[in-house]
Amino acid sequence: METEKKISSKFIYFFGSFGGILFGYDIGVMTGALPFLQSDWGIRGEPAVIGFITSGVMFGAIFGGAIAGQLSDKYGRRKMILTAAIVFAIGSILCASVPPNGSGFLVVARIFLGLAVGAASALVPAYMSELAPAKLRGRLSGLNQTMIVSGMLISYIVDFLLKDLPEHWAWRVMLGAAAVPAIILFIGVLRLPESPRYLIRHGHEDEAIKVLGYIRRPEEVDSEIEDIKATNELEKKTSKQTTWATLLDSKYRYLVIAGIGVAAFQQFQGANAIFYYIPLIVETASGVEASNALMWPIIQGIILVLGSLLFLAIADRFNRRALLTLGGTVMGLSFVLPAIINSVVTDAPPMMVVGFLSVYVAFYSFTWAPLTWVIVGEMFPLAVRGRSSGLASSFNWLGSFAVALIFPIMTASMNQDHVFAIFGVICLLGVLFVRFRVPETRGRTLEEIQASAPGAEELSDLEKAAEHGNVPAQS
Repeated sequence: METEKKISSKFIYFFGSFGGILFGYDIGVMTGALPFLQSDWGIRGEPAVIGFITSGVMFGAIFGGAIAGQLSDKYGRRKMILTAAIVFAIGSILCASVPPNGSGFLVVARIFLGLAVGAASALVPAYMSELAPAKLRGRLSGLNQTMIVSGMLISYIVDFLLKDLPEHWAWRVMLGAAAVPAIILFIGVLRLPESPRYLIRHGHEDEAIKVLGYIRRPEEVDSEIEDIKATNELEKKTSKQTTWATLLDSKYRYLVIAGIGVAAFQQFQGANAIFYYIPLIVETASGVEASNALMWPIIQGIILVLGSLLFLAIADRFNRRALLTLGGTVMGLSFVLPAIINSVVTDAPPMMVVGFLSVYVAFYSFTWAPLTWVIVGEMFPLAVRGRSSGLASSFNWLGSFAVALIFPIMTASMNQDHVFAIFGVICLLGVLFVRFRVPETRGRTLEEIQASAPGAEELSDLEKAAEHGNVPAQS
């Protein structure tokens, strides 16, 4: 135990959030690998195959998050993060070792890899929220987003550095390199403690006290242990009274629809079309070979990282709805305006669309990208929080899967500008949804949020007690 006591809180928070690097790396790596894979296998004219290969990870993630969430309640957050790292490393190696023209093998391997990506997306925020003190939860939520976009930027840089390899090696090494951060995560998490909330839930109070001793001041430990125990009892009581049908109860329906809707709109707005296909988008717009356009993903990645840092600075200074409205409006116009301009200006610069896409990424990076998960964390009442959060995550991954699958099919059958215009309309519909269906959550208690929902009923006595501090809603 003496070795464990030397674990610093910075080490715990860094490796606790490092799973975001894996998540982000795999979102981004296919961006550079795909042009070489298309050329190597001769599948440039097969948009459905390209879509299935690219979207396989998201399909697996739909199930990975749900499975990992349930198993982590039984076996612990730490053990499941270790398992996800192993699955990620194996999946990366399988993707790199696929036989020639083995598109079916690659799709299956990426679905398997997606299980780990989905698990990381669910486990990392849960683990971090259960270790972080209340005053740092918002900042550490932003740290997770920064880790994700940093993982994307790393993958773009790796793709660029490997672009001069022979094409049949380039994409394999790009995909296989994802095993490196997975191994780093596994080694780092071996030294991490288990979540104190999990330990309390499973009757290991002494161990929970030791864990909190690493990351809290001595005078804070006893009171937080009591808070965790009280919350655990509250969740046991509410979970027994809650079913899936409870989500449709008039008391919760408005907030459940609002939270799930924001999560769904985040992906159906088309962000992943840019993150996965930007070299192909540049090729279509300018005629430059996609394999020679790998600097553009790096530019997008830098914008994403800077945007995530900007969010850390402004997250609690502006209302959630104001930021989502600003972001969604600019994002929608960034998609719609190129189609309008090209329809009236015959000699518009072909790279104009890429400039507008960069504006889209900039505003997405500090509004819809991080705020979606802040709102999901704040929106749902305690009694339905688990089921609602899981459903929101599933809708988010479903949207990501759909966009990655259909974008190459859409661009093969219609003008690229028109495809983006469709996504632009969805962005603007998302703004309307926020204005009319999503209550403001910044600086408000759960009770205040629920009271602002049209037709919402009063919270249960248990939830009132949680919000008034008698029983904390989150430990």
